[in-house]
Amino acid sequence: MIKLKIKSGDTVRVIAGDHKGAQGKVVTVDREKNKAIVEGVNMVSKHTKPSAKNPQGGIVKKEAPIHISNIALVDNKTKETTKVGYRMEGDKKVRFSKKSNQVL
Repeated sequence: MIKLKIKSGDTVRVIAGDHKGAQGKVVTVDREKNKAIVEGVNMVSKHTKPSAKNPQGGIVKKEAPIHISNIALVDNKTKETTKVGYRMEGDKKVRFSKKSNQVL
């Protein structure tokens, strides 16, 4: 399993695919499949049958996973996409933005 540089809660921008340019917050990250679900991006329509939980049924809009390679982290300070680096600060390992050199 590879170490991913994107965590849930990060703000990311889609850099490839149908939703290129869209920005949102990461909801969940699936490390086995190298995919992430981004809030409000890659919306799909799911047809649901009526059930006890949802007696009406119908069409539900929900986010579908996006491959990690198609999203890039957005730096809070510069509001631009950036690469992520790691460094030691004291005895703690921290992530930092390679563009602004700020701790994420």
